[in-house]
Amino acid sequence: MDAKDINIKNKKARFDYEIIDTYTAGLVLTGTEIKSIRQGKASLVDTYCYVTNGEVWVKNMHISEYFYGSYNNHAAKRDRKLLLNRKEIRRLEKDGKEAGFTIVPLRLFINERGLAKLVIGLGRGKKEYDKRQSIKEREDKRSMSRMFQK
Repeated sequence: MDAKDINIKNKKARFDYEIIDTYTAGLVLTGTEIKSIRQGKASLVDTYCYVTNGEVWVKNMHISEYFYGSYNNHAAKRDRKLLLNRKEIRRLEKDGKEAGFTIVPLRLFINERGLAKLVIGLGRGKKEYDKRQSIKEREDKRSMSRMFQK
């Protein structure tokens, strides 16, 4: 698997949240973490972000231990710092404090320079009836595409 093909998505985020705004952030990683990500061994399930002391952190992001890491290996689920500019952090902090809003990671990828990037979104939690509407729209799209393929 080529490092440029890495595109790890949080599929549940778009189902559970209505995404209002998105940001692309860099990640502060150790050597064994970036090697594991380049092998595609990361997961964004049950992951969220929070702002503390003017810094944005991602919590519960699972990056598997690097196979050849020996004693230098990293903890799989440690908190990792995100790199955003001050204006974006202030906006996220202000909007994230409002009731019903959450900062959720949407996608982890390797850019053309070989750096790991995380797309995060400011989301408002969907109600149960919104989720049913999303399922209905997805099924309608699928049935329409089947009709046109025949």
